[in-house]
Amino acid sequence: MTSPARASPYPPASRHALIIANDTYQDEGLRQLTSPAQDAEALAAVLGDPQIGGFDVQVVRNEPSHTIATRLDDFFSDRRPGDTLVVHFSCHGLKSESGELYFAAGNTRPRRLASTAVPADFVRRCMSSTRARSVALFLDCCYGGAFPQGAAARASGDVNVLDSFAGDRPGGGRGWAVITASSSMEYAFEGTELTRTSGPRPSVFTSALVSGLATGEADLDQDGRISLDELYDYVFDRVRQENPHQTPSRSVDMQGDLYLARSRRRRIAPSPVPDDVRAAMHSPDLYSRRGAIAELRARMDNPDPAVAAGAREALDEMARRDIRAVADEAARALDEVRVTPRPARLDFGPVPEHAPSPHRPVRLLGPPLARSCAVHVEDDWLRATESSDGLDVSVDTSRPGRRSGDIVLKGAAGEAVVHVEAEVLPTPAPPDRPPAPPDSPPVPPEVPKAPPPHGATRPASPPPARLRPPPASPPTRPHAAPKPPPVPAARTSPPAPARPAHPPAPAHHPAPSTAKRASALAAAALGLAVTSLITLVLTAVGAARALANQARNDRLHLTWTLNDEIHKSGMMTPLVICLITSVLALILVSMTRRTLRPAAPVRTTRTLTLTAKALAVPALALAVLALVMCLVAAAQA
Repeated sequence: MTSPARASPYPPASRHALIIANDTYQDEGLRQLTSPAQDAEALAAVLGDPQIGGFDVQVVRNEPSHTIATRLDDFFSDRRPGDTLVVHFSCHGLKSESGELYFAAGNTRPRRLASTAVPADFVRRCMSSTRARSVALFLDCCYGGAFPQGAAARASGDVNVLDSFAGDRPGGGRGWAVITASSSMEYAFEGTELTRTSGPRPSVFTSALVSGLATGEADLDQDGRISLDELYDYVFDRVRQENPHQTPSRSVDMQGDLYLARSRRRRIAPSPVPDDVRAAMHSPDLYSRRGAIAELRARMDNPDPAVAAGAREALDEMARRDIRAVADEAARALDEVRVTPRPARLDFGPVPEHAPSPHRPVRLLGPPLARSCAVHVEDDWLRATESSDGLDVSVDTSRPGRRSGDIVLKGAAGEAVVHVEAEVLPTPAPPDRPPAPPDSPPVPPEVPKAPPPHGATRPASPPPARLRPPPASPPTRPHAAPKPPPVPAARTSPPAPARPAHPPAPAHHPAPSTAKRASALAAAALGLAVTSLITLVLTAVGAARALANQARNDRLHLTWTLNDEIHKSGMMTPLVICLITSVLALILVSMTRRTLRPAAPVRTTRTLTLTAKALAVPALALAVLALVMCLVAAAQA
């Protein structure tokens, strides 16, 4: 397929890309890959973007070897010297017994590579014969030896991928470049591992390619263009960072630089401030320097980023070198123009697995200088693209799990971080159909009955034990076939199904209103029980105080009795409250159980009632003992 034509800043018909992806193989020995489909989709989008790659993109997916060979031959033929060509392979790479490299197609048979696979030598000859001066070949392949059907695809000896493209330099062009996802003895990892259970997402190598081109992070010198060398250096670092066991390699035989994409990460060259402002900055007069700060603050709002960057650079100089009062004022002016994302934290919440990627906007506030910044995303599940007023942030939903990462914004006005969180929920497995209960009574087979004669009506429920006489024959219509007489019902009814010895008890579930009322009663009972316990403690404190005072009175031979000390200590009020609340708590516990009867109480209600009873019963018993002690003391008085 070919992407639709769009307006592009590049010369017409000068940039062409061919993406070959194979993830389904007829031979069982070739393990199915999960990444090529995602690789083709993601890379075609970024290369075909008129503001990034500006390529005319063709995608060939899961085609047989002869179709791929024809598309390659057509792609390299009839080109002009000014054309730039890019070819990307995402498939298995196989080595024959004689050491030749082949690219697997949908119909590839490992024992018949010469007739069912695409030879690397054929690709090299196509690259040599083209008139295009710039050709880049990207190989995101799993390399292995020729193996029998059913065996795992493992490397068996050095594949020498780059050696397969050595020699035969193109005649009239500047040359070509070959970049491979891994060295000869390594796998090209899909995600972080080569497993069939991993979700479909771009491979480590192609993911780094797409990220470097789409975000502009591969523009290492920030000149607005991404060269082939910059892209390789960026991809090498990203791949090694994510997977130390994979090492991209390259072979370049090209004169000059090959620029693959445009970048928005153009470094802003500060314009020098006017001479009068520069003179005011270095004036010995304090007020002149403060006036220069006001002028520089206004220049930082200039729509020209170069003018604003020059003013910021001058303010930074004053903040570092001037006296404290002037330096603090310059620092405050600098702080007014800085990278300010809103919001600075995004939480996508729970997202279903394999659902469409959710998007959230992030606005960049402030003058143009504050909004001119580069976007750095370290996590492959997180994507951020520039929009008219900021960023458009989305997350990958191909893998379940909790995600947390940062988007770093760097510009001439400083740095800022947008923290992003999301939780991708795994797709629930379909519930198994429950088997029929073993105690279900067998359903007796229905006895077929003959239809009644024409014109007669069948009663709704005929008596089962008696035979009814057949009705009189109704008049027949002309030319109507006679109807068979009805079959009388059998005298004996089918035997009743055997009743199970122990029928299962019906499950009782309280109604929602009943459950809520029971929970409220249980909570009230617990509150009263706690109150009784607290007042019991106050009663004990008062009793201890009364006994201590009575002992002191005995030593001093005073006439105050224990009953007097009890009333003076104030223990009677909490004692009465303790008795009342404990009794009420037990009453509410009984009401709760009666409300839920005969249904089994829910766990929360049962816990509340048991706790309330455990507190109220001891409190009531101890309160009764204290009351008896008070009555005895009153009798002795």
